[in-house]
Amino acid sequence: MSDEKEPQEREPLFPKMEEEISAYWKKHHIFERSIEERPEKKTFVFYDGPPFATGLPHYGHLLQSAIKDAVPRYWTMKGYRVPRRWGWDCHGLPVENLIEKELKLGSKKEIEAYGIDKFNNACRLSVMQYEAEWGRYIDRIGRWVDFENSYKTMDNDYIESVWWVFGELYKQALVYKGRRVSLYCPRCSTPLSNFEIAMGNSYIDKDDPAIYIKFPVKGKEKTYFLAWTTTPWTLPGNTALTVHPELMYVAAKIHETGETLIFAESRQSEILKQYYPLPSSGVGFEIVQRWTGNELVGMRYEPLYVFEPVTGDGFRVVAGEHVSKDDGTGIVHTAPAFGEEDFAMGNQYKLPLIDMVDEEGKLNASCGLFAGLKTQEANRPIIDDLQARGLLYREETITHSVPVCWRCHTLLLYKAQPAWFVDVTKLKPKMLKTAEKINWRPEHLKEGRFGKGLLTAPDWNISRTRYWGSPLPVWECAACYTRTVIHSAAELKKLAKKETLPEPFDLHRPFIDQVLIPCACGKDQHRVPEVFDCWFESGSMPVASFHYPFQNKKSFDDHFPADFIGEAQDQTRGWFYTLHVIASALFKKPAAKNVIVTGMILAEDGKKMSKSLKNYPDPWEVLTRYGGDALRYYLLSSPVIDADSLNFSERDLQNVVRGFLNTLWNVKAFYATYAQEEVKPSKPRSAHILDRWIAARFMHLLREVTKNLDQYELAKAARPLRDFVDDVSTWWLRRSRDRLKSDNEFERNDALKTLREILEELAKTMAPFMPFIAEKIYLDIGGAKASVHLEKWPEINDRLIDDHLLQDMMWVRLVCSKGHEERVKSKMPVRQALASVKISLKDPKEVQRLQKQPDLLGLIREELNVESVILESKLDLEEPWAVSLDTDLTPELREKGWRREFVRQVMNLRKEAGLAPQDRVHVFYQAPEEITQAIARGLDEMKKDLRTDELVFVEQAPQAAKASSVAKVNGRPLQIWFV
Repeated sequence: MSDEKEPQEREPLFPKMEEEISAYWKKHHIFERSIEERPEKKTFVFYDGPPFATGLPHYGHLLQSAIKDAVPRYWTMKGYRVPRRWGWDCHGLPVENLIEKELKLGSKKEIEAYGIDKFNNACRLSVMQYEAEWGRYIDRIGRWVDFENSYKTMDNDYIESVWWVFGELYKQALVYKGRRVSLYCPRCSTPLSNFEIAMGNSYIDKDDPAIYIKFPVKGKEKTYFLAWTTTPWTLPGNTALTVHPELMYVAAKIHETGETLIFAESRQSEILKQYYPLPSSGVGFEIVQRWTGNELVGMRYEPLYVFEPVTGDGFRVVAGEHVSKDDGTGIVHTAPAFGEEDFAMGNQYKLPLIDMVDEEGKLNASCGLFAGLKTQEANRPIIDDLQARGLLYREETITHSVPVCWRCHTLLLYKAQPAWFVDVTKLKPKMLKTAEKINWRPEHLKEGRFGKGLLTAPDWNISRTRYWGSPLPVWECAACYTRTVIHSAAELKKLAKKETLPEPFDLHRPFIDQVLIPCACGKDQHRVPEVFDCWFESGSMPVASFHYPFQNKKSFDDHFPADFIGEAQDQTRGWFYTLHVIASALFKKPAAKNVIVTGMILAEDGKKMSKSLKNYPDPWEVLTRYGGDALRYYLLSSPVIDADSLNFSERDLQNVVRGFLNTLWNVKAFYATYAQEEVKPSKPRSAHILDRWIAARFMHLLREVTKNLDQYELAKAARPLRDFVDDVSTWWLRRSRDRLKSDNEFERNDALKTLREILEELAKTMAPFMPFIAEKIYLDIGGAKASVHLEKWPEINDRLIDDHLLQDMMWVRLVCSKGHEERVKSKMPVRQALASVKISLKDPKEVQRLQKQPDLLGLIREELNVESVILESKLDLEEPWAVSLDTDLTPELREKGWRREFVRQVMNLRKEAGLAPQDRVHVFYQAPEEITQAIARGLDEMKKDLRTDELVFVEQAPQAAKASSVAKVNGRPLQIWFV
């Protein structure tokens, strides 16, 4: 038995190999063929969420690309035609903010002074500045996608389809123009959607003033309603105080000041904490009256500020269920222009709405001393003013979480403003019904993050008061209020005044703003100024990327919804959500049948990846150093696939290369070494126990990978590949080396055919995950097609899955592992032959069964290097079985050990000299007499193992010696030469 190690090619430079494979794919048009050679009638559809090309790809992008490549490759091999077209997000605040910085523009006024046409042109030119770099990354990670014919959300065709979507929603009365409170960015001067902030977790902790304000009760001297707020700047907009209808309220007369304060009884100890414990008579307070909240409703108070005449029935107490007994004073300062609940109270009670904040977040000219101050700047002057007027009861500071703009990080306001909304409230029953048809991975998102998000989703603000975006296709007449909603460019050209149409025809601002539509009243209709929220464009992607319904109508109708989409977890409130709203409204279906949701990739220390902190390795350097396959497998087999977070570790990535790819490469190299001519699979199959086992093991793997890929469980599909390769290398190949080198042609061919078949089928099975090395293996062993990616997915042959054999082999390996542990304990190297291993089993029936399995026992004998395997029944064992070695060495056993050590030294010398296995040599040596005698007694077998025609003891080095080695056997010096 030889100790020769598996032949190893020089460690491959995987990135270089991948570049060669990529060039091969391009030269032979493999990607195009993978689509064209599949039937059009059998199409698999997936939608690719378009990224912005305003920066370089990060690990999150590469993760999604790996997923969006692995899934289509799998379904292609399953016989489906899988079109793959790239797309670009082009519009919206991300681009505008970049251009504002480049042009040093600080506000909308400055943009308009600069010129909307010039500003939008700068946005247009900037959008694709990183396109080539993106292409380089996509190519390097092995993603197949039609990159050159990408769709762009700024194209007229795309915008036209977005218009159609809006028009269809409008027809169904699912779009309305209204005034509602929503998040507003004073820096960008535009409203934002709640989900934009939620999906990016765009919140910061901020210290704010928390003040108790005295509102004078009308007609009652020195009596005040006591309210609480953390936004003093909203007090000039106050038009009501809200109480809970069922709470108890008290009037506390303060002896020191003579003032009477009204507040919720549940807050008494906090509000009057400075008077506890009650001091002596004449100081402190007394409760003079009690009411329910309902009894306070209708009472009036003097406004804190009246800068302009206010029309409407305001400055009174109203009731609301949202008032808490545990916060503030139990009386809520209500400014309908600056809060969702406040706005709801305003609508319910027809309260005046005072919006004294302009589009830049400044108090307007009507606000007297506070005019021109930004909202946060106005807090202190207002507090000081209230203090001077005796209306401030107490000032404190509170730290709380506040929203910021997801692009410019400016503090956001809740502000009532006119906007266009999708009526999600009306649409919600349909959305909930269609959501039931989606298969989510991980499954918990269906009822969890996504499902709960649907239940609580507010109406969707889809308009932005900005510039670089798809313009709303709405024209209105200021004279008679007639409104025209346009569905297509052709419709606009038909209705518009011809002289106002832009030439060339461009649907962007400011050109579209100049288009006029004659109104029946004799005036002209002008386009409303808003553009679409870029998320509305993204949600329209399924139709707009196909220019539906103006083109590709039948193809789209036949293949909607998509079979698959995937993005990160934040998109459950973003792209996944907007797709679902529009698909449910227009088609009464979900946008996709299957959704893969990933977690976030963090730095190794668990912090968010940050360019400024440089706390993660550069993605391009990682791809250059380790290759696309390694990164793909690392990500696809990681917890991030199951929507958990991944702390990116370069060491773990290195382990993929060293512990997996190198192992696989060496198995392929071993095959190449001993397959001197083309080996083709043939029947009958090998009956050798190892070959039957590895065939069963592979079919078990294939069944597991196929099942999980069918269910979009990518990590569960990817992880078993590594274990299988380890089994091939550390067990099948380890125990089959002698067969692969055997002079017995039948025995050798059986082993080679088995290994070739395993490598070919494994290459197909790993092709979706690691397309480069799968291709290299397939081509190197002589696959039948031009590419493994043109192959069919392997068929599962259940007849080859021998569960009993798999279990038995697992037991054999455990026994061998235990035997090796016993060798280590007794300090017996594995090269030293031993007399026997005794395996004690608790179950006598198992002893009888295993005694009829000589092939299994033979594997144990060979692996543990023992002369015999002894089975015995031992009923008193605590465990099912136990292993013990006979470590008494006879002279014959010692000599066997010496011979094996000698063979190992010679084979190492052959390897160092770069000899191929088939190269024949003459071996000469010097050794002590007992070693020489041991060699003489096993000469024929050793010459066979060493592939030598001559094994001779010499007194001095041969003159023509090509290599030499000095070593020790049995602690004695040994010198070897060969020629």
